[in-house]
Amino acid sequence: MQTVQAKVELSFTRLIGVSMAAKLLVDIGTQIFNPFLPVIAAGLGMSVVELGRLVGLRSAMGVCAPVSGALADRYGYRPVIQSALWMSAAGFFLLGASSARWMVVLGMVLSGLGIGAFVPNLQAFVSSRLSYALRARGLGMIEYSWALTGILGLSLIGLLMAVTNWRVPFFLLAAGMIAMSFVFGAMPAARHPRSSAVGSDEQRAGGWLRKILGVLAIPSNRRSTYATIMAGALSYFAAMQVMIAHGAWLAQEYGLDAAALGLVAFVFGWFDLAASVAVSLFTDRIGKKRSVLIGVLGSLVGYLFMPFLNVGVIPAVAIIGIARMFFEFNIVSHFPLLSEQAPLHRGQTMTLGAAVSLVGATVAGFTGPWLLVHAGVTALAWSSAAIVTLSLAIVLFLVQERPGSGE
Repeated sequence: MQTVQAKVELSFTRLIGVSMAAKLLVDIGTQIFNPFLPVIAAGLGMSVVELGRLVGLRSAMGVCAPVSGALADRYGYRPVIQSALWMSAAGFFLLGASSARWMVVLGMVLSGLGIGAFVPNLQAFVSSRLSYALRARGLGMIEYSWALTGILGLSLIGLLMAVTNWRVPFFLLAAGMIAMSFVFGAMPAARHPRSSAVGSDEQRAGGWLRKILGVLAIPSNRRSTYATIMAGALSYFAAMQVMIAHGAWLAQEYGLDAAALGLVAFVFGWFDLAASVAVSLFTDRIGKKRSVLIGVLGSLVGYLFMPFLNVGVIPAVAIIGIARMFFEFNIVSHFPLLSEQAPLHRGQTMTLGAAVSLVGATVAGFTGPWLLVHAGVTALAWSSAAIVTLSLAIVLFLVQERPGSGE
C-alpha cells in the first residue's frame, strides 16, 4: 500500500503540471474568439455575425465527444488525448493560414472535434491516475488554467496581435499543442480497468444503431450516473444563460464599452480562480457531492438576488461574479464526482457528460440573449434560478457518491 501511494504522490506534480500546461493552451484556443472576434473577423474578411456562427459550429462538434470516450475506454486515454491535440493543432493551423472560407470552416470543425475530445478525456486520464481521496485536488488544480486564461493568457494574446498580427497566435497555439502531444506520449500509461462490455463480439456484430446506442449507454450504476450528468448539464445551462448575456446586460444598462468589458472579464477570472483553488483545497475533505450542493445553492442565491442588486455597475458585477464563482465551485467539484460513477467506463462517462452540457450551453446561447432583450434581467436571472433548483433536487435525491469504488 505504501509503495502504491508513493507512486501516486511522486507522479502528482508531473501529472498535474503537464495537464495544466496542455489545458491552458486548449483553453486559450477555446476563448480566443471572445475578446478578439472583431479583429479576427476583419482579418478573415468576414462579418462578426458570420464568424460568430462558425464559432458556434466549432462548439457543436463537442457532441461527438462520447465517441472519443468509448475509444479511450477501449484503447487507453493517452492515444486519444494525443490525437485530440493533433486534431486541435491542425484546426488552429488552418485558421491561422486561412485564405478561403472552406479553410476557416474546416479549421473550426477540426479544432472543435479536438477540444471536445481533449478536455473530458484529460479529466478521465487524471482521474485514473489519482486515488479518489486526491481527485478533487488534482482536477481542481487543472482548472486553474481556465481562470489563468482570462487573467494572463488573453492579455498576452492581445499584445502579441498588436506587435505582429492576428494569425501568429494561432500558429503558436498549434505548435504548442503538437509539443504537448509528445509530452503526453512520454508519460506512464493510466491504470486503466477494461470493461468486458466495451468492444465485445456482440457489440461489434451489431449495426450502426447499436454501436451509437452503445456509446450513449452506461452499463453500470445507470441512475446515479445519468443523474450526475443531467445535474451538471442543468447547472451549466443556467450559468451559460447569464454568462452569454451579461456583456449585453452591462453594456445596455451601464454603458460599458469594450475596454470596460475586458476589465470585467479580468475580474471574473479571479472569481474563477478562487473557486478552483477552493475545490483543490476543500472538496476532497468535505466530499464531492456536498461540494456540488454548496456550489448549486450558492449560485441559486446569486441568481435570485441579481434583480435586486442590478442598481449599479459595481453591485451588478459583484453578484454576477459571486454566482459565477459558486457555479465554478459546483462544476469543478462535479468532475471528480462524475469520474467515479462508472469507473470501468470513465472515458465514456466523462465525454457523455461534456456532450450533454454542451447541448445545454448551445440552447443557452439562444435563450439567454432572448430573455434579456424581451423580458429583462429579472426573467433571465430567475429562469436560471428555476433551472438550478431542478439541478439541486436531482443531486439531493438521485446522485450517489461512490468513494473509492474503482480503486
